[in-house]
Amino acid sequence: MLPEHGSVVIKGGRVVDPTGERDADVVVANGSVVEVGTNLKADTVLDASGCIVSPGLVDLHVHLREPGDEDAETIETGARAAALGGFTAVIAMPNTRPPHDEPSVVASVLASGARSLCDVHAAGCVTEQRAGEALAPLGELHTLGVRMFTDDGACVSDAGVMRRALEYARSLPDAVIAQHAEDPALADGGHMHEGAWSSRLGIAGRPGIAESTVVARDCELAEATGGRVHFLHLSTAAAVDIVREAKARGIAVTAEAAPHHFTLTDAECATFDPVYKVHPPLRSDADVAAVKAGLADGTIDAIATDHAPYASEQKERPFEEAPPGMLGLETALALTITELTIPGVLSLADALALLSWRPAAVAGLAEHGRPIAAGEPANLCVFDPALKWEVDAHRLASKARNTPYAGRSLTGRTRHTVLRGRPVVVDGEACA
Repeated sequence: MLPEHGSVVIKGGRVVDPTGERDADVVVANGSVVEVGTNLKADTVLDASGCIVSPGLVDLHVHLREPGDEDAETIETGARAAALGGFTAVIAMPNTRPPHDEPSVVASVLASGARSLCDVHAAGCVTEQRAGEALAPLGELHTLGVRMFTDDGACVSDAGVMRRALEYARSLPDAVIAQHAEDPALADGGHMHEGAWSSRLGIAGRPGIAESTVVARDCELAEATGGRVHFLHLSTAAAVDIVREAKARGIAVTAEAAPHHFTLTDAECATFDPVYKVHPPLRSDADVAAVKAGLADGTIDAIATDHAPYASEQKERPFEEAPPGMLGLETALALTITELTIPGVLSLADALALLSWRPAAVAGLAEHGRPIAAGEPANLCVFDPALKWEVDAHRLASKARNTPYAGRSLTGRTRHTVLRGRPVVVDGEACA
């Protein structure tokens, strides 16, 4: 057991942060970085030989299921999985029961998160009950610290409601409206990507235009209102192109991509295994290539897991009946290294930007994704970029087991995670 107080030195690693790369030891104490240099000493040593020392990872998009579905996940178990994955901050989506549409629910989530191994921030609903009609009390939720508002799991499909939300958010510092871009009039009733595979398998599809039409509309609304819009789990080539063009026009738009949308395709659904069912769905090879290109050229700002746990009895149903969603927190870093950095799609520094400091900037998380320098908050991830391991669903920290990567060999794994100067993961094991 490591001491609760005293200094800690992360020794022998290579520091990679927004300022560059260098070999250095890092000393932390009392919640902050104290010194970065060579041959440093402290009360406790964390060996980082052969490892990368980076700012802690930041996940803009997790489902922690509490309140309402604690049989699938709790804030405690989800935060533990996040810490083991190298994350020091996550944003909990509001599609809980009850949803994050009023202050008492958000306050409860934040209180539970404060006792966890990872900083847990709450996204607030855009509309009451996520029904897409009356706006939720955005100002009151903002006072509690909410900076991202979304009806995730449901699209804000009414253009007038979305316009009012963007206009309101302009008056709230650092606020952003995050959109689940799937037009229900086009997507509802579908269970996988509409294309050659859905036709072959006889499964009703969710077309790519359900995403791209909403993305195009909301870029126009953001330009008209001056509000900020963030697109969750971007999955289609058309949507990536629209965001790229919107950024070139100076529109205040950001976007994220989930690991499953750059590592898996709709061909996986040929097994009829419901572990591959997710919304938006796994797309075509061309869409996967476009998402990778968007990550590489800066069109997409963040890699976010869309971690969506389900109890086994919920997920293990026939494909059409199963709920959509996959686990993601403990595999995101390794999937990024395996599928993007090793093949040369991204440098390791660019990959870490997408996993750490760029998402921190999107969400306005001032204490995360910071340079590793004296006086900065000590929220850090230490990982071995060369370690090979096999995903075992039964050894994951999440209460759920619905990972599509079970049995897959990946490269790169978290060794230590430090939250506000306290080691919460040491040598791949959670400390509490």
